[in-house]
Amino acid sequence: MAHPLIFQSRANSLAETAALAERLSELLKPGDIIALGGTLGAGKTAFVRALVRALAREDIDVPSPTYNLLLTYDFDDFCLYHYDLYRLEAPEEAFELDIDEAFDSGVSVIEWPDRLGRYLPEDHLRIEITAEDAGNSEARLFSFYGDDRWRQRLDDIAGHQNA
Repeated sequence: MAHPLIFQSRANSLAETAALAERLSELLKPGDIIALGGTLGAGKTAFVRALVRALAREDIDVPSPTYNLLLTYDFDDFCLYHYDLYRLEAPEEAFELDIDEAFDSGVSVIEWPDRLGRYLPEDHLRIEITAEDAGNSEARLFSFYGDDRWRQRLDDIAGHQNA
């Protein structure tokens, strides 16, 4: 079942993308699942990079997990599991990456979440990232989709976009 659109946010630069990621980072808690959609080069890894750096409160190295499929980052309140499932051949392969443990105790950020098929939990937040302007390589549109629980949690961020 697809969740309804909660809000959209335009970022015209990597700094604006980082600011949006920082606002989201303040809301995260164990058990959260963030599904990042978008085409190749849409900016999924750039968004995760900004999110991890906001959580770490420093400019740490955040590589793409394309070849590893999973990178983890330990923070005080939870472990963030950054999955890139592009190379997954079957949804069941995700269990070899302890994705069920991540869903239970950590914060999971998943690039190419559709590769999980029926194993992607219903209560996830979906963020679709779209390149916006051919003249500005950093411009992106972020569309946030989720259930009522996510709508309530994202209320401050959504309100900030309308201000």
